[in-house]
Amino acid sequence: METINIVDYNDDFKENFKQLNYEWITKSFKVETTDKLVLSNPVESIISQGGFIFFAKCNNVIVGTYALIKINTETFEIAKMAVTKEYQNRGIGKLLLESAIQKAIDLNITKLVLYTHSDLTVAIKMYFNYGFRLVPKNDFHNNRANIKMELNLNI
Repeated sequence: METINIVDYNDDFKENFKQLNYEWITKSFKVETTDKLVLSNPVESIISQGGFIFFAKCNNVIVGTYALIKINTETFEIAKMAVTKEYQNRGIGKLLLESAIQKAIDLNITKLVLYTHSDLTVAIKMYFNYGFRLVPKNDFHNNRANIKMELNLNI
């Protein structure tokens, strides 16, 4: 059985972050200007703003990623979650989501939000299974996001 490790961002993985996200976005959607900015400048756009980026690593190969983007001291957004096509359906998305939730708990974050699209039914089901709930989407995120979900961690 393959061992999957969740590892922190380092500059060696910058291109992986970009490529993993371009892969899933271009499958069904269009890469937007904000995507290009964030994916080309992850340190400036996410980490320097108080956020985090993590990767799923299998046999020294980066196969997945996600970011926690700081909204404020109590709320972070799970974003840019992707698993490369060859490694999908192996539970890696669940490992990434579990990692994000645990990191939020460790940081005493009280709410996680995410934006997705109604066509991404497998992902939405996974989010529901981890306790995320639909909330009104009253803000603009990007053109492909037509759903907003959140998870309250005030347990």
